[in-house]
Amino acid sequence: MLNFVNDYSEGACPEVLQRLVDTNMEQEPGYGADSYTRSAQAKIAQACGKPDAQVFFISGGTQTNQIVISSVLEQYQGVVAVDTGHVSVHEAGAIEASDHKVLTIPGVDGKMPAAALREYLETFWADANHAQMVFPGMVYISWSTEYGTLYSKAELEELHDICRAYGIPLYIDGARLGYGLVAPGADVTLQDIANLADIFYIGGTKVGALCGEAVVFPKGDAPKYFSTLIKRRGGLLAKGRLLGVQFDTLFTDDLYTRISHNAIETAQVIRKALQDKGYEFFIESPTNLTFVVLENTKMTELKQKVNFDFWERKDANHTVIRFATSWATRMEDAQALAELL
Repeated sequence: MLNFVNDYSEGACPEVLQRLVDTNMEQEPGYGADSYTRSAQAKIAQACGKPDAQVFFISGGTQTNQIVISSVLEQYQGVVAVDTGHVSVHEAGAIEASDHKVLTIPGVDGKMPAAALREYLETFWADANHAQMVFPGMVYISWSTEYGTLYSKAELEELHDICRAYGIPLYIDGARLGYGLVAPGADVTLQDIANLADIFYIGGTKVGALCGEAVVFPKGDAPKYFSTLIKRRGGLLAKGRLLGVQFDTLFTDDLYTRISHNAIETAQVIRKALQDKGYEFFIESPTNLTFVVLENTKMTELKQKVNFDFWERKDANHTVIRFATSWATRMEDAQALAELL
């Protein structure tokens, strides 16, 4: 079976795995006080161009989103996200379980239009009864999005300016940040993300690590005792070195960027095959996620040889499916899928 169901099926990239083996018997303090975590924090701050940034490592993406959002928001606030946002759909109500509402607005191609955000905020504050409503206290977007699409630098700047005008933070989910940074046509750098977001995280789970995400507060303004809040929410590993070693390796010699290219190159092979064969794309994505519309009998036929992800029903006879590639996808597998198509 060819496997394109997600971008986290494999373990860790060889360099990370070898580093874990090489450091395995060293004795280090727990809970992120180890030397590797400190080194990784310094390397990430430098890569972001923010020497005063605070960097924290959390076990996984859902835990990261819940911990960041619940720690930053006041009790009466919710987080604004598009209706297809990860926190809106695919996190099992984790945000709501922390007593904060996800306030959804319509998205376009997985992205939050600045005009829609501005209208939402203007409408909220113009409502004389807003004291009886959930206050918008944060804006959540992902880069890249659930649909593999990317905000341009200009789009991020516009969202940033709106958030500044209303005094609320912009939080960027970077689960697939590496793949966005190297995607063709992307005009956003890691330094741009650090300049335009109040909080963001650098995804490791989907980009070369066994597990873990790196949360960055580029202005050095993390909530007081944020590590304690991570612990309270179950996202702090006693063996914090596990995350520290991984991110220290990923941010050595530009490894994080270098391994991300493979996901794009293999996805391009798949997309070219789909295009050449006349398949219908559900959405145009420049990153590692490819969405295509299949007639249901053809989808069943393809399932015999390929693992892929169901995305949504298009109509009674057609289904949208997703092919995901990653740092680990073999080019020969992408080419084999092209032949099957």
